[in-house]
Amino acid sequence: MISVLIVDDHTLVIEGIKTLLQDAPGISYVGHATSAGSCRGLLAQLRPDVVLLDINLPDESGIDLCAEITHEYPTISVLALTTYNQETTIRKMMDSGALGYILKNVTCDELSTAIHTVYEGKTFLSFDVAKTLQNSSSNDPLVPVLTRREKEVLMLIAEGFNTKEIAARLFVGSTTVDTYRKNLLVKLNARNTAMLIRMAVVHKLIELN
Repeated sequence: MISVLIVDDHTLVIEGIKTLLQDAPGISYVGHATSAGSCRGLLAQLRPDVVLLDINLPDESGIDLCAEITHEYPTISVLALTTYNQETTIRKMMDSGALGYILKNVTCDELSTAIHTVYEGKTFLSFDVAKTLQNSSSNDPLVPVLTRREKEVLMLIAEGFNTKEIAARLFVGSTTVDTYRKNLLVKLNARNTAMLIRMAVVHKLIELN
């Protein structure tokens, strides 16, 4: 069972998500927090697999909290759940380590799929969010969206580190690194490591000295 913690300051939203999760296969609701402060205590106590995180919290930005969670608890997957569908906000959240970004009008099936996807270490964007990024005038729609962790793995790959060395540096398992590597190959449409690095340079995701 995938354990899920909800972080949102609106009781109606929390109750609504709990109701959706009741019928979601393989998913277990373990608790909720209404602020960044209360979230910290529950993270240490519950160690959930996935955190459904709102961006607008009363005591702190969800973007900053996301960066803290992904740094302190690298095994926890953060899935943004919000009403904000602006390109800048989406990218800030993903850069802070969120693996997924969905809106609060989410359906039960989409929520379940999103949770399972980020739990597996893959990226999930709801249709409306993906459309916002694609239509953004400030970004090339051909440039793939990478999470903060994927960028870290990409940089280490480019520097010549192997899977075990990357795992040791990021304090994660080798299997997790392999998952990130596979995601990068897919996102950059690369068949091997050499092509992966070349495509990353083309898209200006990394710079080689």
